[in-house]
Amino acid sequence: MAMATVKLSSPATNLLAGGRTRRSAPASRATVIRAAAGSYSDELVSTAKSVASPGRGILAIDESNATCGKRLSSIGLDNTEPNRQAYRQLLLTTAGLGEYISGAILFEETLYQSTTDGKKFVDCLKDQNIMPGIKVDKGLVPLPGSNNESWCQGLDGLASRCAEYYKQGARFAKWRTVVSIPCGPSALAVKEAAWGLARYAAIAQDNGLVPIVEPEILLDGDHGIERTLEVAEKVWSEVFFYLAQNNVLFEGILLKPSMVTPGAEHKEKASPEAIAKYTLTMLRRRVPPAVPGIMFLSGGQSEVEATLNLNAMNQSANPWHVSFSYARALQNSVLKTWQGRPENVEAAQKALLVRAKANSQAQLGRYTGEGESDEAKKGMFQKGYTY
Repeated sequence: MAMATVKLSSPATNLLAGGRTRRSAPASRATVIRAAAGSYSDELVSTAKSVASPGRGILAIDESNATCGKRLSSIGLDNTEPNRQAYRQLLLTTAGLGEYISGAILFEETLYQSTTDGKKFVDCLKDQNIMPGIKVDKGLVPLPGSNNESWCQGLDGLASRCAEYYKQGARFAKWRTVVSIPCGPSALAVKEAAWGLARYAAIAQDNGLVPIVEPEILLDGDHGIERTLEVAEKVWSEVFFYLAQNNVLFEGILLKPSMVTPGAEHKEKASPEAIAKYTLTMLRRRVPPAVPGIMFLSGGQSEVEATLNLNAMNQSANPWHVSFSYARALQNSVLKTWQGRPENVEAAQKALLVRAKANSQAQLGRYTGEGESDEAKKGMFQKGYTY
């Protein structure tokens, strides 16, 4: 028995008598966006655009208390809340920072802290038109059934936490998971990373926070840049597949990818031009132009190296805002200048502005690297780095 074939009309057409069709008016962009992200959609898009604004990037100070303690111990300070508060106050009260920094990722403790004068850190940021952000993942744990790989925990209770962070003034979030090239990476680890990021992103958007999507491909290994490109393309393909499955609004997210570089132990280093070429190739193959901002992590590169590579990527037009979300590559010189001494605060803040301005120039494609200190050229890669 022959089966009848029924051709379904597209969503944009209506069937009329006699088989004729009438094309409906296309939905407006605003309507499509609202349908994708619910009541916060317009705000999410506005927040993402604000963070991805010309000449500005993100200051990442979302280290856990334990990792912040390691930073403090490097200058001889104990890991106490007053010392953590003093350091973060130094950073967040730097006059003029908002010219170069559009967002600051905070750890939960910092989101609820105030200056020693009683002003909320969130308000210090808002006064400089810097969006407050918040780290929402709960860290890496071993992934059973994998090749000694990790997965990121924190989905349990995430919705209620995001709602509370929004009330406190946060407007974007960050979730970091990692992929290790020396460990394979296994298909299980890649899928787990992509699915976890997608669930987090959907939950964050549902509670008014722009999600930063960060599957960090670790620098560990002796592989070449071609292998990094291969893995990066695979990872980002999976990430966007699951983001779409979870109805995440692409106009209301930001990405925090690793640059495509050789492994840290590879015998040959790549030039900024080569890194830019491979990284942009990966982005153009895998990232939709609807995404407003690509905020690169530094991943253990030296301060100057991270800035030079970013600058190389901005020598021609990109469909996205290509910028930075640096932690160590913005803070290393600051810590060493401060040394925990009140009399050094002003000099340390000047050091922060120097690094922030350099990366602002790199975002605009105008950084030259002239006048940089030897200290700023020292690499900060740590094998098996955790935070």
